[in-house]
Amino acid sequence: MESFKKFFQIEERGSSIRVELLGGLTTFLTMAYILFVNPSLMGGVIMVDGNSIQLVEGLDLGAVFLATALAAGIGTIAMGLFAKLPVALAPGMGLNAFFSFTVCVALDFSWDEALAAVLISGILYLIVTLTGFRAKVVKAIPQSLKYAIGSGIGFFIAYIGLVNVGIIVNNGGTNTSIGDLTNPVALLALFGIVITMILLAIKVRAAVFFGLVVTAVVGLIFGLFGVSGMPALPTFGGSLPSLTPTLGKAFLAIGGLLSVPAGWFAIFAFLFVDFFDTSGTLMAVTGQMENVSEEDLQKANIVDSSATVVGAVLGTSTVTSYIESLSGVGAGARTGLASVVTGVLFLLSIFLAPFLSLVTAGVTAAAMVIVGTMMAASIGKIEWDKWPIAIASFMTILVMILSYSISDGIGFGFVTYAVVMLASRKGKEVSPLLYGVAILFIVYLVLLNVL
Repeated sequence: MESFKKFFQIEERGSSIRVELLGGLTTFLTMAYILFVNPSLMGGVIMVDGNSIQLVEGLDLGAVFLATALAAGIGTIAMGLFAKLPVALAPGMGLNAFFSFTVCVALDFSWDEALAAVLISGILYLIVTLTGFRAKVVKAIPQSLKYAIGSGIGFFIAYIGLVNVGIIVNNGGTNTSIGDLTNPVALLALFGIVITMILLAIKVRAAVFFGLVVTAVVGLIFGLFGVSGMPALPTFGGSLPSLTPTLGKAFLAIGGLLSVPAGWFAIFAFLFVDFFDTSGTLMAVTGQMENVSEEDLQKANIVDSSATVVGAVLGTSTVTSYIESLSGVGAGARTGLASVVTGVLFLLSIFLAPFLSLVTAGVTAAAMVIVGTMMAASIGKIEWDKWPIAIASFMTILVMILSYSISDGIGFGFVTYAVVMLASRKGKEVSPLLYGVAILFIVYLVLLNVL
């Protein structure tokens, strides 16, 4: 037992085995919703006239569920054993939406080519981390723009959730407006949002997860009475999902991805968002702890990037560190033991696969809105009193939502910042790396429109 405590530095960080076990369980319950939300988002599942439609053709959602559980479990256990930090990993919210709605739908790549982009971005992230280039890149981007990216993704996720259930629609007169709120799917989603908000208000730690459960049960009851668009009863007795439809398919699609310029931009966008999302999450989580060194953060980034590679091979979008890890830290977790507990629970959750039929767009909308709200909280940290920062941050968030594209929002934000800084005769304060990113985005837009 003593060697166990020494390995995880439990006493050095002022914790105990009991507290770490509780922290690991708390983190799992807080982010368990990703198991059911990720397949839906990666598949681009939307509701049209009460019917569920999958925009990403050919992607097996059962295989994505299994890949999600395996990637989250393996990555989180690795974080606990190697970096020894209470940080959980899973396919990132926002990045899964970018996978489906931008890379597959807007850029017209197949799902396996999108997985290839995730795979290559993970390898590049690992190289950037091992070479020490990561720290230099982080310093090149103004902190406020990092906050803008995080908050913009939050707004984007919430917007997708509302659109998916018909609460926000294109009515032909204006681009977006309130939809038919008497639609059963929209009503179920609104119910889920209200329930989850109430759970958060009374400080239930796993509010998002329990909100999903309650909404699914209510939807199931209405479905049994013949209401359309509701969750269906799970089918037991069959075999677990197979990884065969997605396992290793990323390798075979690399050639097709790299054959067009947009493929390179997809890789860059995955790399960029994962890079800064991870950096922000690790800063937020470790900021609540003591005795966390740069070496610890280096190891955490190695695990994060490696988990993305493993996840892509298995069949899921970018695996990244989760801000929900703060729930476990809030419960007292301070060591990697909590991560090992969370990871084991993710692996055990594979046996929940039959419950996927309960998780429709109407059920997941609440999770997307609430998680989006949490991510958008960083908007208050932006330096709005500085004009170059303010307009660049505003453009990042605005374009990200209205263009339905995370990458477009990031690109417009960087170009805006570079242009305004040059016009303000402060161009020398901008890192050459940032100018390089802005130029790459402009080239991408030109090529996209020409091709």
